[in-house]
Order: sequence, then structure tokens, then C-alpha cells
Amino acid sequence: MNEYYLMSKMKSSGIAYLCWFFLGVHYAYLGKWGWQILYWLTLGGFGIWAFIDLFLIPSKVNNYNLKIAQQIEASKNQN
Repeated sequence: MNEYYLMSKMKSSGIAYLCWFFLGVHYAYLGKWGWQILYWLTLGGFGIWAFIDLFLIPSKVNNYNLKIAQQIEASKNQN
């Protein structure tokens, strides 16, 4: 797998913020559907969770991207 494949799988903090602001689907964007459903059921933690996510989105996106890079590297090493 090449760098282009990695870049196509990585997520953007900017898009995550747009998902958070307009639809509240930033967890779905990062593939965390369990968290997304919980977020919806609690109405974003009654606003508290939504406010906290305002500051945590960049680290959540970075963690997601790191995980993807590690998976790609691991699959490269297996071949």
C-alpha cells in the first residue's frame, strides 16, 4: 500500500468539526457508531459532552489517523 492509499483513509479535523457543528455526527465520521448512538441518545450529554468534544476533536482525529497508519504498516509488514 502506498502513501496515496493512506491519505485517502485519513480523516480531517476540519470535516470532523463540520460534522460536529451541523449534524452532530463526528463520531460516525470516525467510525465509532456505538459512541455516536450514545451521543444522540443523551443529546450530546445534554450539551456538556458536545462542549467537551469541541476541544477533543483534534486528538480524536489524530488517534484515528494513527490507528489507520499502524494498520496499513502492519499489513505491509505481513506481505
